[in-house]
Amino acid sequence: MTLEEAMADQAAWLNIWLPILMVGSMGLPVVLLFWKPSRLAGVAGIVAGLLSFIAITWLYEKLGYVKLLGLPHVLFYTPVVIYFVSRLRSGLLPKYAAWVMSASLIIILISLAFDYTDVARYVLGERTPTAVPAGFAG
Repeated sequence: MTLEEAMADQAAWLNIWLPILMVGSMGLPVVLLFWKPSRLAGVAGIVAGLLSFIAITWLYEKLGYVKLLGLPHVLFYTPVVIYFVSRLRSGLLPKYAAWVMSASLIIILISLAFDYTDVARYVLGERTPTAVPAGFAG
């Protein structure tokens, strides 16, 4: 089973949430590239998304669909959240850039709430995969 198939096989709300997450964590940072004061934030969001995608895919191939798949989001998006908050507090962003960054921040924070919870549950022993990749040797 591929990662995409495993995600599609999860609860219905997850199939609604994942496109929202993609827009908020990858699409909106692309929009931030339009304004010079928010370009670095846009790049940070895009890089965090790409690194997360690579790491989640790798973890899925190694462990299956486990709670630890949230770890890349925790590692890569937590610094982005801190940076977004600092940029928003600076008051130096154009109005529309601040709106876009705020929307992205809210979506990322919602995702991180789930991710921190999932990683904690994994660390505390909830390690049974709900789906495993084809050819998984475990």
